[in-house]
Amino acid sequence: MPTLDWLNRSAAFTTAANVPYRLLDAVATYGNGPGTTDNLLIQGDNLEALKALLPFYRGQVKCIFIDPPYNTQSAFEHYDDNLEHAQWLSMMLPRLQLLRELLREDGSIWVTIDDNEGHYLKVLMDEVFGRGNFVATATWQKTTSVHNNAEFFSSASDQLHVHAKNRDHFLFNRIPRSERNANDYSNPDNDHRGSWSSSPLHVSLTSGQRGAQYARSGTSTGLFPMLSPGGAKVYPPAGRAWAYSEETLAGMESEEKIWWGKDGNNQPRLKRFLSEQLDGVVPTTIWLSSEVGHNQEAKAEMLALRGSLDSELFATPKPERLIQRILHIATNPRDLVLDSFLGSGTTAAVAHKMGRRWIGIEMGEHAATHCLPRLQKVIDGEQGGISKAVGWGQNAAHVKAANGSGELFEAPVPWQGGGFRFMQLGAPVFDAQGRIHPDVRFATLAAFIWQQETGHTWTGYPASPAPCDARQGTPYLGTHSIVDSYLRISDKGSGPISALNGSDSDGATQPSPQPAHEGPGSTGAPQPTDVAHYLLFNGILGDKRPASGNVLTRDVLDALLDLHASTPSPAAPLLVYGEACRLGPARLALANVTFKHIPYDVRAR
Repeated sequence: MPTLDWLNRSAAFTTAANVPYRLLDAVATYGNGPGTTDNLLIQGDNLEALKALLPFYRGQVKCIFIDPPYNTQSAFEHYDDNLEHAQWLSMMLPRLQLLRELLREDGSIWVTIDDNEGHYLKVLMDEVFGRGNFVATATWQKTTSVHNNAEFFSSASDQLHVHAKNRDHFLFNRIPRSERNANDYSNPDNDHRGSWSSSPLHVSLTSGQRGAQYARSGTSTGLFPMLSPGGAKVYPPAGRAWAYSEETLAGMESEEKIWWGKDGNNQPRLKRFLSEQLDGVVPTTIWLSSEVGHNQEAKAEMLALRGSLDSELFATPKPERLIQRILHIATNPRDLVLDSFLGSGTTAAVAHKMGRRWIGIEMGEHAATHCLPRLQKVIDGEQGGISKAVGWGQNAAHVKAANGSGELFEAPVPWQGGGFRFMQLGAPVFDAQGRIHPDVRFATLAAFIWQQETGHTWTGYPASPAPCDARQGTPYLGTHSIVDSYLRISDKGSGPISALNGSDSDGATQPSPQPAHEGPGSTGAPQPTDVAHYLLFNGILGDKRPASGNVLTRDVLDALLDLHASTPSPAAPLLVYGEACRLGPARLALANVTFKHIPYDVRAR
């Protein structure tokens, strides 16, 4: 596949891997009600924030929408959009790489861009997400005005690139049928089945469509005559052929699904009834401002929320109707939406109103001065943007309540707009010397280790839907197969698992290319080998003596083996992380244990 080449391309491909994992510090919680802790507003550099999210949200995001800097050679107050082309590509690549890792298998990413970088971005996204996972590029009419001071053309549209994580699993929702679509249906013959529209019964003799139609119809020529209601023989127009076999057309005639016109002598057409059509229509690649809004509408929304437009930061904000269209197509209620270039907060606001979970990332002070107050207004029930259209903030619900005399009356339900947590990027999990930051707790380190070892998200307790069966209050993280894992075990460790892996150039190891098990009838293909993961950290075993709960001693090993016997795979070898080990290689081998030292054997980058 053709790829882009630019200055520092090779370095850009390693940027994401070299970003350190950082803690996410909770600053405050806003709102209340169900789902409050599901929504995150994160202040900080989006590359570092995406890396910090990876252990907890890998493969969890259903839809990503981003509106990155357009590289338009004009500097704005809060970020520099005047990046040289190669710098812009180097900025986008690692972020796209991390965003891909966060997507669900049935998820999708939507990116708005203009002509300055739009075509380069398409090729870059093909490289990151796979050309075969490209879905479409929609054209959004962002303005209805003509700028006569433009040098050549007045720009009236933006591109919207859409890629799936895995096109084979990508599911989308049809958009509601508009009044314009509904007007395509009528009932001129008073058919009892209701309104219908018609489509030709013939296809081109020279197009590829002809072969596809013939394959379905079973006919070889499609040039036979049909009999009109008056008995005349009717052939397809010149250069055309019937799209269906004689038997199929006869069936359509018997079901009164062929329309010959009011006088019964027109070319026959197939009647398609509105009642038989799927709900909604497939979205097109032309998105008119009358349907999804435009920049001026978005500015009016911002003006209503803030009372002024005090910054060039929001010179081209996106209207809520545009984001609503995207989230309607790509998500369902309770799905997780991510925007790592949150800007004025529109994506988070729309996702919240539509009942989606969301994560928004924005750097700089305006995360607190712009995004935060806007989202506070959302949970308070503000009525701008799409609020009225989706019924947001309207106390329509009532319950039966009793007054002092015992009589029942309708009482309004207090408005609950949900909430969100405001987070900031904290210290790196590991410092330059590899020491674990003192603020790190068991669940955080467990998530990092589980991701590094398995390539999956560790969601803690309870296990579902995590691909593990963790036990709360114990060192047991879960059991995972090494065949499809990202197992990272260095040759410094000791124990039976080391024999299953070969060392790579940087000291890390990969799953062995040799079959883990072979025997009679074996195909030679690698077979799954379960490994049980245990973490001794923060005194998880409850021993109050200093650090003893983090050290693998004889007593701790006995406790682990007792615990291991009750897991779903009691015969699996144990991989134990801890601060120190007081046991020799022979005792570890006898217990089927491989020990890894914290922090040196924890690959955190």
